[in-house]
Order: sequence, then structure tokens, then C-alpha cells
Amino acid sequence: MKGRARERSALLSLFDSDVRARSGLGSDGTPTESVPPVTRVYYPARGFIAAPADTGLRGDALDALIAREVAVFAARGESVEWKSYGYDEPSDLTDRLVAAGFEPEDQETLLVGTSDALSGLATKVDGIVIRETTQHGDLAAIGRLHTEIWGEDWTWIADDLRRRLDRLGPDGIRVLVAEDGDRLVSAAWLVMRPDSSFAGLWGGSTLESHRGRGIYRALAPRRAAIARDHGIRYLQVDASDASRPTLERLGFLALTTTTPFVWSPG
Repeated sequence: MKGRARERSALLSLFDSDVRARSGLGSDGTPTESVPPVTRVYYPARGFIAAPADTGLRGDALDALIAREVAVFAARGESVEWKSYGYDEPSDLTDRLVAAGFEPEDQETLLVGTSDALSGLATKVDGIVIRETTQHGDLAAIGRLHTEIWGEDWTWIADDLRRRLDRLGPDGIRVLVAEDGDRLVSAAWLVMRPDSSFAGLWGGSTLESHRGRGIYRALAPRRAAIARDHGIRYLQVDASDASRPTLERLGFLALTTTTPFVWSPG
């Protein structure tokens, strides 16, 4: 147990320095603005505030920082997400975000695994075709799929994926879809950052009618193989409670929790 605890601690430290401290934000052409101690990212769907694990601010000074960011996005008439992690300081950061009008979304778990660990695992599912795509029609179908799964408008994801595919190319993002006949039932993508030892496993949403068949499980080693071919050792996932058990069975380690706090105008 002590060995696993040390491994978790070392991985979290590496994640903090490799991903959070120099996350490659804006490497896909998304407009960013460095306003220490945070970075603003102007994504199409909503803004994003990338903050270090500790801004160094406390009390009124921290409240002033939060108010400054709210004012910027209020002036733009846009929602904004402040992503918090379970080890962030100070401990009352999330309380101060809520007091400023931010609302927490579902808590997820940051999981990290190695691309090598997934080598040799099954990448096929009976009756399901898994393929890579860059096609406009497939990206639009991913938007419709996510809208159906989550019950809210996700059609914007098609334009977001198109933009990233065009700007990053195959060395930056790879999109996979899973089909049952002519019906798209799941989609997932791999995002690789310049000069980073981490790649992100994103998406992986599957229609309820097709869950439990191993589709999500097969998409993970497919993407891990791509990361491995690019010399990327680690894979990160912000996992829901539904996907966490599958990933832990594949050898991923839970490092901490992560919660998006979202402020919306009006």
C-alpha cells in the first residue's frame, strides 16, 4: 500500500508540473490570455480559467481575483469554468467560488495510467465497428450523439473537433467512433500536447442501449496505442463514477478529484 501511495504522489507531482503548470493551453489555436496567476482560455462553448494548484492568494485577495475573472466574462456575456482539484489551496477556494456565483458540476476523478499497460488488451467488440475519422459528417454525428446522451445541446462539439483537427493534425488529436450498423453509438478522442509526457483521453460517451458491451473498454487501448506510437507514456482521464471502475481495472490510478465550477451570466 505504501508503494502505491508513493506512486500516486509521484504521478500527481508530475501531472502538476507537466500538465497544470505548462498545459499547452492555446496550442490548438484557441485564444488565450495570460493574466497571472491564471490563464484565460476562450473556448467556443464557454471560457476556461486555468489556475495553478495554489495562486498564493488568500482571503480578500483571492476574492478579488475571482471577482476580476467574473467581470471579464460578464462583459463578454459568456459562461466560464474554473476547474478545481482536490489538492488545491487554500481549502476554502471552492467556498469562495460558490460565494462569487460559481456552481459546481459533477465531481470526477483524475485517473492516470501508462500507454504500455494497455498494450495487448482487446480493441474489438462483437458487432461494433471502431474506426478513426476526420470527416465532417462523423463530427456532426458526434455532436448529435452527445446531445442525445447528455440531454443538452452538444452540437458545438462538431465545430470544436473540426477546428482542432485542422490546427493540430494527427500528431495532436485523433478521433475515433464506434458504430452498430449505420448508427453511431460511441465516440472518443485522444489529445496529445507538444513536449508533454501526458495525453488526454476525452469523450468515450456511449449510448445507454450499448453500455456494458466493452465499447468504452476497447476505445481506451486503441487510443493508448496511438499515444505509445508518439512516445507518450502517460494517459490522463477525468473519469465519471461510471467509467472509473473500468479504467481502474485497466491499471489506471486514481490521483485526486476534480470539479468544474461554472459561472454563467444572468
